[in-house]
Amino acid sequence: MAARRVKKRTAPPTLGDVRKVLRDVGLRVTVARIAVMEHLRAATGPETHAEVSDALATEGFDRATIYRNLTELTEAGLVSRVDLGDHMWRFEWRRSEHAGRGEDHPHFLCTSCGEVSCLDDVTVAITPKKRPATAPKRERRDIGAVTEVLLKGHCGRCQ
Repeated sequence: MAARRVKKRTAPPTLGDVRKVLRDVGLRVTVARIAVMEHLRAATGPETHAEVSDALATEGFDRATIYRNLTELTEAGLVSRVDLGDHMWRFEWRRSEHAGRGEDHPHFLCTSCGEVSCLDDVTVAITPKKRPATAPKRERRDIGAVTEVLLKGHCGRCQ
């Protein structure tokens, strides 16, 4: 597996952009939806429902409202829902160029501290190994499409 860095420069959406995107996918523009979108846009990585709820509790939103909005935004393709193997959904804002399409980016999970980081500027390419001519033939597995890539290791602080 080889990783190469790709520079991507996209300006963050304005509040007007967020409102337009919500309307474009058929969702009502509400204070709660805007708050969730703004919070996820500013986050450094995917966050759990509890993390989003805790962050927005001071603005008067309850956990049920946050969960409902996370679900609706995910169904509309504006937010991605990621499971990193710990049976806990994490949510993240999808850049407008990826909204509604299946294009995601890899994530890095520190196995020591549990921090999750987005690897927006990394492309992961998986290439088959070359088989020696003397190796027995095996059935090739038809993988279809890879929808999620998770890299695990130790972050710079935990090394």
